[in-house]
Amino acid sequence: MTTPDGAAAQAPAQHKDATARPTRRGPADPVRALMHRHQNLCAHAVDALEIAAGLEAYGVTDRTAARFRHRDVFSLAEELYARVPRAEPDAAPAATATAESVSTPSPGRPPAPAGRSRSVRGALQLLPGAVCLATVAALASSDEATPPARKAVGIAGVVLLALAVRLAVRTGPLRLRHHEPRSRAAALWICWTAGYAVYGDWLLGQLLTGGPDLPAAAPRPAVATAVALACALAPAAGCARWFAVRGRRGLAASRGLGELAARTRPLLLTATLLFLGALVALLLGAGAVLGSDGAVAVAAAAALGVLLFLARLLAVHGFPEAAAAGLASAAALEALALSLVLIARLPGLPPLDMPVETLTTAAGPAAVPAVACTAAALGLLVHGLRALTGACAHSPSEPAEAHRP
Repeated sequence: MTTPDGAAAQAPAQHKDATARPTRRGPADPVRALMHRHQNLCAHAVDALEIAAGLEAYGVTDRTAARFRHRDVFSLAEELYARVPRAEPDAAPAATATAESVSTPSPGRPPAPAGRSRSVRGALQLLPGAVCLATVAALASSDEATPPARKAVGIAGVVLLALAVRLAVRTGPLRLRHHEPRSRAAALWICWTAGYAVYGDWLLGQLLTGGPDLPAAAPRPAVATAVALACALAPAAGCARWFAVRGRRGLAASRGLGELAARTRPLLLTATLLFLGALVALLLGAGAVLGSDGAVAVAAAAALGVLLFLARLLAVHGFPEAAAAGLASAAALEALALSLVLIARLPGLPPLDMPVETLTTAAGPAAVPAVACTAAALGLLVHGLRALTGACAHSPSEPAEAHRP
């Protein structure tokens, strides 16, 4: 039996235990805060995979998802997609009417074949190689023409080749999802590295021997390298499409970021090796027909091709800054080699060109672009193994860097 004094003594003890016991903090619905934080992403997402890509771009990992009582990012994205209502776009009726007008054939007109657009894109990928071959053939047939006429043919060929490359990279798998100012800077580095691949070996050789004697010096282009690189746009597009399709399938089948990365890394390595094999075959074939400059020149052109392929792959999947940085590093190394040779001509600075002269003496002028492009390509490959294996790299609507704060 409990006395009043005993009850009075027991009450403070119970109160003390209640105050000593820690209270549970945190909301009962932890996902609600995440819904408000990423309201725009969840409302405009096409599916749960796009939300998972956006969350991963913000730094949400499987360990972070566990704090929201989910096993991984994908299950967290599925709940967000189910709970956040879809946003109604303003131009939905107009877009629907436009889509219906495009997809519904008019009376009396047969529907367009499904493979026609793919055939057109394939033809555009082959166009740069055809234009380059036609330019080489035109220059070869104009040996007896006057120098101004040959120069006009060459300039016209370069302009047409630039337009063909522009068309090829703006359609199909090599097309950027979003055009940004950084892509213009990358275009400058592409022009530099491609121009160095064609004329850089001749220029470096002339500088090392005290030249060039302008304007009498006639540049000697690497014709086989130019033709092979122009023809390599078609296999680059094929490998990029192969990687994109299988990467999207891996994103749909994966249940965690670790599993997605494990699925995607072999795809990236395989796509790179496939393109490298196709490019080496083109370089050897062009060298056999048009004349080869040696094994080092083939290695330099192959390294440049892989560098351009990886840079475009990164840019297509939402990482234009990394692509521009890789191209800029290769261009900077090539420009540095030329600058050191010129600076060494100043009084008191002859040792500056010793590394370049030693390298070219051992392996030829093509060793400079081979080293520069190989180092940059390896850097982009290492970065791609981390960046292109995430969910944000395979989001169909937004680039990976668009979701980042």
